[in-house]
Amino acid sequence: MENKIAVLLSGGVDSSVVLYELVRQGHQPDCFYIKIGPQETEEWDCSSEEDLEMASSVARRYGCKLEVVDCHREYWDEVTRYTMEKVKAGFTPNTDAMCNRMIKFGAFDRKMGHNYDTIATGHYAQTEIIDGKKWLTTSPDPVKDQTDFLAQIYDWQLKKAVFPIGHFMKEDVREIAEREHLVNAKRKDSQGICFLGKINYNDYIRRYLGEQPGDVIELETGKRIGQHKGLWFHTIGQRKGMGFGGGPWFVIKKDVEANILYVSHGYDPDTAYKSDFTVSDFHFLTEQELPEKVTFKIRHTPEFHNATVEKTSDRQYVIHSSDRIHGVAPGQFCVVYDASHHRCYGSGEITI
Repeated sequence: MENKIAVLLSGGVDSSVVLYELVRQGHQPDCFYIKIGPQETEEWDCSSEEDLEMASSVARRYGCKLEVVDCHREYWDEVTRYTMEKVKAGFTPNTDAMCNRMIKFGAFDRKMGHNYDTIATGHYAQTEIIDGKKWLTTSPDPVKDQTDFLAQIYDWQLKKAVFPIGHFMKEDVREIAEREHLVNAKRKDSQGICFLGKINYNDYIRRYLGEQPGDVIELETGKRIGQHKGLWFHTIGQRKGMGFGGGPWFVIKKDVEANILYVSHGYDPDTAYKSDFTVSDFHFLTEQELPEKVTFKIRHTPEFHNATVEKTSDRQYVIHSSDRIHGVAPGQFCVVYDASHHRCYGSGEITI
């Protein structure tokens, strides 16, 4: 019996090449566009309309039906609530990771995906069956690899997920799109918050939490150097866009109770680094235990760091990094891989 495949089309080049690849392999998938308005007013910005037009055009070209699935309410109820709760508590959330778990492989599955055997997306990631188990594995393109954004999905979601362009480099995907004259071959990659396109992150936060001014204190001297508009507009390790004179300044920590932002002066202060930190509530994808020697990353960068892992309690570990890591922040996900950064074990929240 034919494997029933749902393709999530975003209007971007990656998911369009996913559809091309599947059709080339002889499949006839159904296509879906997940609709999420940028705000409660249900007003769409022009980029969302353009996304849908592009997705429709690509689906038509390959003779596939395209259905719009409205996940507007779920996005604002689940992803936005998670984001606001985290930033209000002084943490650094990972909206993209939760968006994959809650929306692309969550709400979509409840609405339509449950009718399909597999859900195909344009993520730069791969899956492999190793010793009879399905693993999330890294893409050969270290710059585009998105396994870190997928490390919070549930095991049942991973079992249904396929990533047909995960073995390509980004330039290969562009080349295919241009060769096949896809309508969006030259379209820029989206840089915004998951699904929200051009919305500015600080505006998104301000809409929900407003402003809450407080003191900015130099950690080493206790000297007040200015005022912040709300702790939630700053992240640990931040050095740009601070707006305080006499810099450069680094954000070192937040005191949520007292509403104080602590900063250190200099281009690379020692206080901005950590080698050991705690990771809690570890979310496993395939195996339920971590090996002693691992690699990891705490932000979406091409580099992996070597570490040893010490288990302190159920799903809680201390990461002992061989490098000093810049800007380790509570709330960030530490994504853990095997020693050769090939297999992804999952991720846990940094609690320091």
